[in-house]
Amino acid sequence: MTAAAVDTAPARSMLDQDWRKLINWGLIVALSQVFIALSNMPVKLDDRILLEPVLSLGYLSILWLPAVVGYSVGKEKMLEGVVARAKGIADIFAGALVGLIGGGGLSLLVVLIDNFDLRDPLVNWSPQTLEVLTFDGSVASGVLIWLLVGAGLGAVGGALLVLPDLARRVVRSIALVLLAVSILESVIRDLSEKPQLEGVTDWIYFIRGGLAIKGAIAIAIVTAAYVLFGHARVRETRASFQALEGPARTKANTVVIAVGGVLLLVLPMLVGKITNELLANVGLFVLLALGLNIVVGLAGVLDLGYVAFFAVGGYTTAVLTSPNSPGYSPELPWFLVVFVVVVLAGLSGLLIGAPVIRMRGDYLAIVTLGFGEIIRLLFLSDWLSGWTGGAQGITRVPGVQVFGLATVRGTDPKAVFYLVMVFCAIAIYISWRLERSRLGRAWMAIREDESVAEAMGINTVNVKLMAFVVGAVLAAFSGAIFAAKVGAVFPQSFIILVSIIILVVVIVGGMGNIVGVIAGAVVLIGVLGGPSQPGLLQEFSEFKLLIYGALLVWMMLKRPEGLIPNVRRSRELHQDEFLQDAWLKGELDTDDDGGEVAPA
Repeated sequence: MTAAAVDTAPARSMLDQDWRKLINWGLIVALSQVFIALSNMPVKLDDRILLEPVLSLGYLSILWLPAVVGYSVGKEKMLEGVVARAKGIADIFAGALVGLIGGGGLSLLVVLIDNFDLRDPLVNWSPQTLEVLTFDGSVASGVLIWLLVGAGLGAVGGALLVLPDLARRVVRSIALVLLAVSILESVIRDLSEKPQLEGVTDWIYFIRGGLAIKGAIAIAIVTAAYVLFGHARVRETRASFQALEGPARTKANTVVIAVGGVLLLVLPMLVGKITNELLANVGLFVLLALGLNIVVGLAGVLDLGYVAFFAVGGYTTAVLTSPNSPGYSPELPWFLVVFVVVVLAGLSGLLIGAPVIRMRGDYLAIVTLGFGEIIRLLFLSDWLSGWTGGAQGITRVPGVQVFGLATVRGTDPKAVFYLVMVFCAIAIYISWRLERSRLGRAWMAIREDESVAEAMGINTVNVKLMAFVVGAVLAAFSGAIFAAKVGAVFPQSFIILVSIIILVVVIVGGMGNIVGVIAGAVVLIGVLGGPSQPGLLQEFSEFKLLIYGALLVWMMLKRPEGLIPNVRRSRELHQDEFLQDAWLKGELDTDDDGGEVAPA
């Protein structure tokens, strides 16, 4: 728990710096920018214009680092009893120095590329990298520009710390909103199919892509006005909502859920086919992530073979509905097959979970990883090819007949989204009720400390098996919808990467929190895309795994509780900080052995 300090210490002088820290951070910025440049990201992303004619996504992939690190290097984490230090010229200088070192790394790379052939050891970078890094000019001008730009952006990041809180919020909000609006260009242009909005989008965006200057200025003015005049009122409303208890809180939650449901029903009618396809893909991953959230987020069981249950749902649906099923082809209705999928998914959860459930930690993760690959290889093998089609898969999987009125298939992404939304609503309700049930409390007790939970009388084996079964059923639902949407299933659709990306979604969104998991799926799958599904930034397709990995490392180091954390989970992860703050406030004393005890 952190708290703002009451007193303020004088600002440091410009030369009163932790030089070792600044140099280390500067080298990190330099190495990171060099790595990004050699990954060919600036060249590949340079065609995606964010602000015409000033900024492209390629240059942004490099430029954000000195500004963000220049801001972060001067931030101090204030605990109870610690006096805050006033911000001043020393913070601007620190940010500029960090950015200058980072710019020096890029300048050195420009010189090396110009004088040596680096294509042999570093095969990914393109010869166009030199043109991008020198801004189509000379090497000397490129070196000078990167030194100046690095120092300038770092100084801007440090200067944000000097600004008053309100001004800092305005600047930060404008930057984030402009980035979001530029990223959402395809969605907003999709809305321009409506005659009422066509003129607005043409005014905001440049004709060949990217925000127009006048559109960016207008968005900045609106954002600043909101932060200055509307943000406080929204914050007060949110605080009032969170303070509600009992029947009033239940009533307010019902209203929020109803409004959200109406918006989700209306949204597909307002957007075009491209956005509906994106929404359908996000919905499938939300359904998968809700199931894994029960296993990992509530029960604390690290399952890296979760894709196996996704595959069971997809193949069961294909075998029982497709006329091309090689071994057995009853061509049953999809809604009847769903009941079979539930049974088989539950049995699969028991069969996979029973042999490994007594393991803990890394051992359990490794074994579940192996089971996930075993399932995929079984579907691929000649042994089961008479039933699953082997490498050829099963094609001609029919769509979902809805009461004989309509057929939901991949060619109608709007209908697929509505179908996914229904099953997501079921999954959310099941997760919500289970989290607040006796079983849910047992899961959370195991997650916190399995040995203590077992000592308190919880049958940890049975309880963890129940988590496996419930998670398997929700994943199988997603597999059944996926088979009907795509119209075919292949072993390549169920690679282990699917499990890893779903785990990243749960971790980034917030383990144990339903809203956080949904937010994680919307942010990651909606923007970057899934293993084979495109997102809003299709240009990131070949850098997707790199960004997933970097984001996961950053989240584990800086915000392990996720974007929208579960309160209980957040307290578990930050227990040391809570205890430290409580001790500084005199709420805890220590015994002779150094343990914390309540004050007398």
